[in-house]
Amino acid sequence: MGRLFGTDGVRGVANSELTPELAFKLGKAGAHVLSNKTKGKPVVLIGKDTRISGDMLEDALSAGILAVGGNVIKVGVLPTPAVAYLVKYYQADVGVVISASHNPFEYNGIKFFNSEGFKLDDEIEDEIEDIILRDIDVNSHITGDKLGRCLEAESDAPAVYARYLTGTIDRKLSGIRLVIDCANGASYKVAEMVYRELGAEVFLIGNKPDGMNINDGCGSTHPEQLQKEVLRREAFMGLAYDGDADRLIAVDEKGRLIDGDKLICICAKMLKEAGELKDSKVTATVMSNIGFHKYLESMGCSVDVTSVGDRYVLERMLETGCIIGGEQSGHIIFLNHSTTGDGILSSLQLVKAILASGKKPSELADEITIYPQVLKNAKVKNEHKTKYKNDPQICAAIQKVEEEMEGCGRVLIRPSGTEPLVRVMLEGEDEERITELAQELAKLLTRKFG
Repeated sequence: MGRLFGTDGVRGVANSELTPELAFKLGKAGAHVLSNKTKGKPVVLIGKDTRISGDMLEDALSAGILAVGGNVIKVGVLPTPAVAYLVKYYQADVGVVISASHNPFEYNGIKFFNSEGFKLDDEIEDEIEDIILRDIDVNSHITGDKLGRCLEAESDAPAVYARYLTGTIDRKLSGIRLVIDCANGASYKVAEMVYRELGAEVFLIGNKPDGMNINDGCGSTHPEQLQKEVLRREAFMGLAYDGDADRLIAVDEKGRLIDGDKLICICAKMLKEAGELKDSKVTATVMSNIGFHKYLESMGCSVDVTSVGDRYVLERMLETGCIIGGEQSGHIIFLNHSTTGDGILSSLQLVKAILASGKKPSELADEITIYPQVLKNAKVKNEHKTKYKNDPQICAAIQKVEEEMEGCGRVLIRPSGTEPLVRVMLEGEDEERITELAQELAKLLTRKFG
């Protein structure tokens, strides 16, 4: 068995790679490690998305926790960010989300949060992982009153989370017509609760989960149906979440997509105009479009750039105190409200920003020019994935492309973290030309290191 924890918890095909046996071990090891860091029995809050495998994994995980004396609070189907919030509300020691986010239904995952709603430190994950990989039996087969129990939540968890979300926007949305795509996932109840409470006229799609249709032709990764429905309903705009509702992609009143880069720009502008954008700083990954950078620079903002992954975005934000950051995918963190990306929260801030501007969604989105972006993969041997950095021929070829595109484009080359590939990404004004240049660089890399 290889390393269990990736950048976003433990993931795999449910009942094949992510088995109930593994979930049981994760529950035991996790509760054991955490019981050494807390006084008394650790309390573990568990939420899940709508996948058919969620029940199986939830029960196996719970059994492991209970077997070593931990207590469990099951809050049912809720978005990932809801668990990050509720772990603090219920004063639990740890939160666990059973979800594989935007992936197909046959996959699932297990992700941990600490008592403050942040992902577990790498050191704690390593400790849990070491117990499992070395097959250490931490279950002392305790009996009697030392065993854990399933506790009832003191209040209705979805309602608690919904109240928190409605409190992040200071206006009603009466008369605003919205189409919301819940990806047949974790937001299918809460999103409607929030927007109806705020007075919006809501039309829902992707809100009939059957355990197998999560992310299936719907949600933030498949917004085509939402685009059509916005036009059909003549809506103010459309909002799409992914399966665990930590991402947002929007659609303007013309049926056009607004990606994460544009969403961050629109919300950053609102925060800056309100005097709330600390140090006029925004955090983003290396994949953010050059148009994103140009727009923020025109507003007098600076951009902190991190590696790809919301974990790295959050780490940098915590270091600098930056209050907004995220990715093209629509995973956006509003650090003054939440400890993780939250699709519903992001959509509320977006709607607030658009209404405050007095403009239509399309008018605000059109202020930001997104340059064509082309991605090509070079097939290389794993042991050669970083050698291009010191190769004179490759460096010269990259420099030549950068000189051609200076001021109106950029080159980004990075090794894949999981595959024997080097990714070549080019941005520029002429899509045909940057495609040609990207292909040439990818072929050169493959020829030298494949």
